[in-house]
Amino acid sequence: MNAPASTPAARPRLADSDVRVILVGVMLAMFLGALDQTIVATALPTIGRELGNVQSLSWVVTAYLLTSVVVTPIYGKLSDIHGRRTMLLIAIAVFLLGSVACALSRDIYVLIAARAFQGLGGGALISLGQTIIGDIVPPAERGRYQAYFATVFISSSVGGPVLGGFFAEYLHWSFIFWINLPLGLCAWLLTNNVLRRLPRHEQPHRIDILGALLMLAATVTLLLALTFGGTSYPWSSPQILGLLAASAAGWLLFAWRLMTAGEPFIPLSVLGHPVVRNGVGSLFFAVGSLVGLSVFIPLYFEAVLGLSAAGSGTALIALMGGAVGGATLAGRIMAHYAHYKRVSVVGLLLATLVTLVLATFPTSLPFIGVEIVLAIIGIGIGTVFPITVTAVQNAVPLRQLGTTTGVLNFARSLGGAILLPAFSAIFLAGAAAGSDLASVQTVILEGSENGTDFGTVFSSVFYAAAIALGVAFVFQAAMKELPLRRGLDTGDPEPV
Repeated sequence: MNAPASTPAARPRLADSDVRVILVGVMLAMFLGALDQTIVATALPTIGRELGNVQSLSWVVTAYLLTSVVVTPIYGKLSDIHGRRTMLLIAIAVFLLGSVACALSRDIYVLIAARAFQGLGGGALISLGQTIIGDIVPPAERGRYQAYFATVFISSSVGGPVLGGFFAEYLHWSFIFWINLPLGLCAWLLTNNVLRRLPRHEQPHRIDILGALLMLAATVTLLLALTFGGTSYPWSSPQILGLLAASAAGWLLFAWRLMTAGEPFIPLSVLGHPVVRNGVGSLFFAVGSLVGLSVFIPLYFEAVLGLSAAGSGTALIALMGGAVGGATLAGRIMAHYAHYKRVSVVGLLLATLVTLVLATFPTSLPFIGVEIVLAIIGIGIGTVFPITVTAVQNAVPLRQLGTTTGVLNFARSLGGAILLPAFSAIFLAGAAAGSDLASVQTVILEGSENGTDFGTVFSSVFYAAAIALGVAFVFQAAMKELPLRRGLDTGDPEPV
């Protein structure tokens, strides 16, 4: 007679004091990764003047974006093999070395190369932080921690440009990178010893190098096409069409590799899981909409409502502050209610509807009305962060936690990288720029002098954002609401 299969024992929890230290350390690491996506933007003119090259400035941002996006799922996979502590410390070290190289750069091309190297570490900080919390906090309690992470991400989006402008104007642009050293060292010291106490559940795996290279090639060519399209080359040019074709071919080959490899880079059980699939789709469109709106709302304030640049930035706090509030609210609700998904479904529905209101009445709403609408949009989108991340992590076994969280954050980054240029293309098409190559800022400047009706132009962008939020709502509603596990067991979660 066969003995019954043993059920994996629940893992003991770390002491609350250890959890707090780990939380502070990973939040610092995540803040570093998120901050360096935005802090450079306002200092670019100063950097260009000092280094004597304005034409290549966009690559200071693009180089970091490219490398940070593409390495996110790779670190997730490696953390499942070699452990979270090892990969987080490597990521922090790479990020700090890149920061020093950036601060010491006296040539624009050296700075671009240093930013690309910095992104190789920065891309892992957010994803690994979420994965580590998944290792030490049961899913039923994880929502409030995910809300903290959403707060870090959104706060850096608001504070980064302000801090970068302050350093460039009153100190020196290199302080944008020097500030990473004390913060990064604190994150290292806080997590180095305590992360040794993390339970070890990694298993020996082989890295599918060919699959990883195909994914890298497909992602990089897509991001290059979105970066150059409409600015350096017309969208219909052979260069952009060639990059898009190369990306499509790369994704097809990557899909073929996933189906044929003995141990694919991303397991099919992860990609095929309905909770993961719907969570990835929801986060892609929700975050992409938030990133796009955070760029176009200040321009809308300036071009349509007549606010100054400083005033429009301040008015954006309603959107971003609402997102922080929505994430905090959703995280707390998850800890107390079994039907935790309802808050994000309702939140996205409200966000979609009020975005339609803004699109329908772009010039009729008073300023306070616009601020109320933005706050509701922010709250609705903010609810998606903790609920989606926790629900997805709850649906996969711990041995796949790093890989799955990496895929989720890859989708989040890719959503912003794709929807922002899509909104820009819609704006430029509506503004009838009369040229294949133009920037949104240039069109607004020239249109303000020529009396262009920007209300109609921005209306098209807001309708596009409403459609994207509606798609996020559909994915969120379709995501199955599995009961949140209340223990740190090592077994597989409930099947779907």
